[in-house]
Amino acid sequence: MSRPSLKWCLPALALVILAVISSASRAGEPQVIEISARRFEFVPSRITVRRGETVTLRLRSQDVAHGFYMKPLGIDATIEPGKSIDVTLTPKVPGSYTVICDHFCGAGHGNMHMEIIVE
Repeated sequence: MSRPSLKWCLPALALVILAVISSASRAGEPQVIEISARRFEFVPSRITVRRGETVTLRLRSQDVAHGFYMKPLGIDATIEPGKSIDVTLTPKVPGSYTVICDHFCGAGHGNMHMEIIVE
């Protein structure tokens, strides 16, 4: 059996090294969770995150300006239509937290909330 040519081994080795470096750099980045706001709901309506792990919530509005407020988690954001906003947090205390829309967005505004579960 002949040995593989060195000219084929080096590019393959370079690809393996790049893949390892790429996955290692992504490992340090926070998880991104997409959340959509529209009258009168957040989608998804419930998410679960781990205590001590950093997560980025990517918020978008499909219609009008909405608020995204949860004081114990340090969240107080305005979601403008047609734009996205990132909110990064590292929850420290396990529990169930209710996020509310704190910008009046119509008759069903009082029912617009979502739950963040911290495990």
